[in-house]
Amino acid sequence: MTRVEDLIVAARGAKLNAYAPYSVYSVGAAVLGADNQVYTGCNVENISYGLTICAERTALVKMVSNGCRAFSHIVIATKDGGTPCGACRQFMAEFCQKPDQVFVICISDSGQSSEFTLSELLPHSFSSDLRKTQN
Repeated sequence: MTRVEDLIVAARGAKLNAYAPYSVYSVGAAVLGADNQVYTGCNVENISYGLTICAERTALVKMVSNGCRAFSHIVIATKDGGTPCGACRQFMAEFCQKPDQVFVICISDSGQSSEFTLSELLPHSFSSDLRKTQN
């Protein structure tokens, strides 16, 4: 298996753990960190929607909490291949210096996939010089 195939398997596995009783839209994510480790996450909803955390942010928080501050790929598994929300796109941008070299792969239950660079999904992200010194 290639690393992307590993990420697809991991994202689909994470999706099985989603807690999505309100939207009924389970999401799994798998991130390939700069440390070559795979970090997974699922969406965890709350009756107060503002407290809900997306799968992408869950995986990235796990990555950061393990000491890694950059990633090269993220695979997002949903029933229909949906792309990340705006908050997740900006959150991803926080942990990459070259968004045109970070790949976002969205896969559906039926196996359809779409691949983007982060700069394609978020062409004008917020950034700071701090980010360049932290990675």
